Amino acid sequence: MAEEQQQPVSVAEFTTIEAIFVRQRNCLLLRGDMSPLYVDYYLHLMQHGMRNGECEDSVVKKLLAYFTLHLVSRPWQEYHAWTLNTHTPSLANYFVSGSSVDEEVVCRAFTEGVRRPDTNMLFAQNLRHNKEPQTSVITLGDGSVESWIEAYYRQSEQRMARAFDLGGDHFALLAAQPGADHDWLEALSLEDILRLDETEQTKVLETRRFYFRCGCTVEKILPVVRAMQHDFADQLSEQGYVEASCPRCGAAYRLTSEMLRKPDDAS
Repeated sequence: MAEEQQQPVSVAEFTTIEAIFVRQRNCLLLRGDMSPLYVDYYLHLMQHGMRNGECEDSVVKKLLAYFTLHLVSRPWQEYHAWTLNTHTPSLANYFVSGSSVDEEVVCRAFTEGVRRPDTNMLFAQNLRHNKEPQTSVITLGDGSVESWIEAYYRQSEQRMARAFDLGGDHFALLAAQPGADHDWLEALSLEDILRLDETEQTKVLETRRFYFRCGCTVEKILPVVRAMQHDFADQLSEQGYVEASCPRCGAAYRLTSEMLRKPDDAS
C-alpha cells in the first residue's frame, strides 16, 4: 500500500496575539504563535539576498516575538522602536519597530561596523500622536533574551514581567498590573504557563493581529538619495546606478541615474 502523503501545514496570513487577564493575580498574559511573522520575515530575507548568522537569527526571532507581545500590552495608538547594541552572545545591533494601528512589525540585525559596548544595551522609543517622544536607555546584562525583556520592564515600564519561549514558535509575556501578585509571578515556571488556563481564572480581553511589513518603496527611498546624490556622483558616473537599503528592514534598491533625475530636470 502506498504511503499516504502528508498534507502541508498551512500558516495563517497574520499573527494573532491574545491579551488575557489573569483574575485574582492581576496580571496580563500576552501570547501568540509567531509562525506567520517568521514566514514573512524569511521570505523578506530571501527576496533581498540577506542572511543572518545562526546566533543573530536566534536573537532576532525572539526579539521580534517579545516586541510584538509588548505592543499588545500598550495602548493602540503608539509606535514603538527598540535598538539593541550587544556584545554577547555576539557583537551585533538589532532593530525592531511597529505599531498596533498599522498592524505591522519589522526587524533587522546588523553585524558590520558595530561598536562594542561594555554591556548589552537597549534604546527604547515610544511615539504618540502630538506628543513628545519618550526615550529610555536600559542596561540588559549578559543573560538570555528573556532576561533582557524582563530587565526592560523593570527599568522602563516600572513593573515586573516574565517572558517565556513556549516552543514551536509560540511565545508568552506575563506583565504585572496594579495590585499584581508579584510572588506568584516571580515563581512561575514554563510548566505553569503552559497549564495556566487550567489552574487560573482567565478572561480574553482583546486580540490584535500583526504582519511582518515595512512599507518601504523605491518612491520613498528616492527623495533621500536624491538629496545626497552628489556623494555618489563618481559611482553613478562609473556604473550608472547606486544601491540603497532601507534602514528599518534592509531591503535593497538599485537606483539608476534616470530614476534619480528629478521630474522637473531638463531632458
